[in-house]
Amino acid sequence: MKFVALLRGINVGKSIQVPMKTLKGLLEELGLENVVTYLNSGNVLFESERDSSELTEMIENKLEKTFGQNIPTLVKTSFEIVEIEKAIPAEWHSNEREQTYVAYLFDDIARPEIISELPIRREYMEIFYTNKAIVWNIKKENYNRSHITKIIGHKSYSRMTTRNVNTARKLAEFCKEE
Repeated sequence: MKFVALLRGINVGKSIQVPMKTLKGLLEELGLENVVTYLNSGNVLFESERDSSELTEMIENKLEKTFGQNIPTLVKTSFEIVEIEKAIPAEWHSNEREQTYVAYLFDDIARPEIISELPIRREYMEIFYTNKAIVWNIKKENYNRSHITKIIGHKSYSRMTTRNVNTARKLAEFCKEE
């Protein structure tokens, strides 16, 4: 079965630096097959017969042993990645006029009500919950008014990992390939 591992909080600013070539090698050492990384933000596609929870534990343990730090890792099946991508309106993009993001949620916070708990101004954005993810679109002129950056201070922020819509679509495309 195909999976995508989404590593949270690596290779940005002063965060832990995880070279993708090293990451690929570590996952291959775990016996995962057809390992491919995408971008430098911790997106890894692979195949395995194990289940998501076992894979998450294996990967997080290997990363902690290697880098000396806990790196939260969210493992999704290819089906889950594709279902999330299908829910994104085709007209939503990330470009100079608008920003669209997907926040993939860890199971402990994955529920539709999470949106109402976030310190955002929904009247300045479009946002919805789907398949253990939050998807939002903000027009450039409403970005600051939306208060989207305030989610960084919310208690649930450490239990989500975000990707722009271009990355979300590319991961789904990879998942559809045979």
